[in-house]
Amino acid sequence: MGKHHPLIQLENVHFSYGNQTPIINDLNFELSKNQKIGLIGDNGSGKTTLLHLLTGIVKTTSGIIRFRKEIIETERDFQMLRKDVGLLFQNSDDQLFCPTVLEDVAFGPLNLGLSAEKAKIRAMETLEYLNLQGYEDRIIHQLSGGEKKLVALATILAMKPQVLLLDEPTTGLDESTRIRISDIFKNLELSYIIVSHEFDFLAANTDMIYGMKNGKINYHGKSDTLHSHIHSHPVGEVPHKHSHTQVD
Repeated sequence: MGKHHPLIQLENVHFSYGNQTPIINDLNFELSKNQKIGLIGDNGSGKTTLLHLLTGIVKTTSGIIRFRKEIIETERDFQMLRKDVGLLFQNSDDQLFCPTVLEDVAFGPLNLGLSAEKAKIRAMETLEYLNLQGYEDRIIHQLSGGEKKLVALATILAMKPQVLLLDEPTTGLDESTRIRISDIFKNLELSYIIVSHEFDFLAANTDMIYGMKNGKINYHGKSDTLHSHIHSHPVGEVPHKHSHTQVD
């Protein structure tokens, strides 16, 4: 896997709830600087759990997580990591909690220690970067699903992370919003992992594809070879989408 400037490393990581079957099973993985990875696999294969492990939402049963070569294990370690690693939840309502757009986007910079004035400037700059000018006073619960997704992404980008972890960022969105998000990703100069069942989206926005099955990485290859004309997928029969059409 990535050998140059590794930002994130997982070494023999396991995770399970109690004595249940492991969700993550002896997983080894690396994400390097400026690497853009797509993560595919059946539902229940461990994709979302991997993202949650990387941000400390759940803690490893065993194994080692490193960020910039430093072992990350305590809650304090993960608090520091979250300043540089942003997670976009599949459901934007799990991410947005302030009354207005500006308050939500400025929340992260405030937590980084910026003054209220500087946090507002950072938030406004981020909204402008995402072509969301004029949204700052909009009420969160009145936004459409696509607007919420863009604002949720803004809350992360406003913190200027080094790594993005994106859980199904285009699920349920209309075509124009998917194209808009794709255009944003193509201009991001940072590392990210995208979990998605939309293979065309992954092929357009990642360099490498990793496949998960039974809590392990069992395939990796270049994104431009993700599909063959006969739709033979290295991780098996994975439900996925081409534009508006559901396959399998």
